[in-house]
Parts: sequence; C-alpha cells; structure tokens
Amino acid sequence: MNPTLSNAAQLIGRILLGYIFFRTSIANFGDHDRFVASIAKNGFPLPEITYWVAEATMFFGAICTVLGFKARIAAFLLAVYCIWTAVQVHYVPGDGGQMTNFVKNLAMAGGHLQLLAVGAGAWSLDAMMGKRR
Repeated sequence: MNPTLSNAAQLIGRILLGYIFFRTSIANFGDHDRFVASIAKNGFPLPEITYWVAEATMFFGAICTVLGFKARIAAFLLAVYCIWTAVQVHYVPGDGGQMTNFVKNLAMAGGHLQLLAVGAGAWSLDAMMGKRR
C-alpha cells in the first residue's frame, strides 16, 4: 500500500476507535448519577470509584488513541475495558440490544489489539517523539 494511504488509514482508524470512547465519556460526565446507578445495578463494588476509573480509562484512552500518544498502552487498556464490559455488562443472551453491544465491544477490542500490535503509525505523537530521540 502507498505509505501516504497507509498513514492516513492508521490516523482515521485511531480517530474512529477513539471517537466512541470520547463521546461516551462526555455523555457519562453529563449524567454521572445515572451511570453510577447503572454500575451499582450491575453489581460492581464501589460504584463511585468504578465510575471514575471507567471515565478516566475512556476519556484519556480516547485522547491518547486519537493523538497516537502512548498508543500501545492506551490500546491495551481499552481492549481490556472492552472485553471486560462485554462479558460483565453486555453478555445477556436473549436481549438483542445487549448482545449487539457485546459483539460491538468485542469488535472494538479487536481494533485496539491491532493498534497494540502495529503501533500508532507515522502520523502520531509516538512517531514524532521517537524521531526526536
């Protein structure tokens, strides 16, 4: 593949991967009480702390993914987050909406594992910082 097309595809892929987490994080900041109640309803301990850990993971993971800054670390954390929420929250056989979210989370984990494997690409802060060294 042409290097420019490859670099553009990696950048666009990072933007698409990061977008859903950034958007969800912003929405959850705006509806804190509902999200904490949902965490408690799903039986997670310490819902308020779990909320902040989830929010930090999504918000900072999205920013790092889009910018390509420490992208492999962000990719690993978001892949784990996607698999964890898929299994713990969305795996509800018989509930079509939840099972759609289950499969979506597994697909997003796959995208993050690809980012973990290949890195952020030439058009990233990781690449720019590596050239300075």
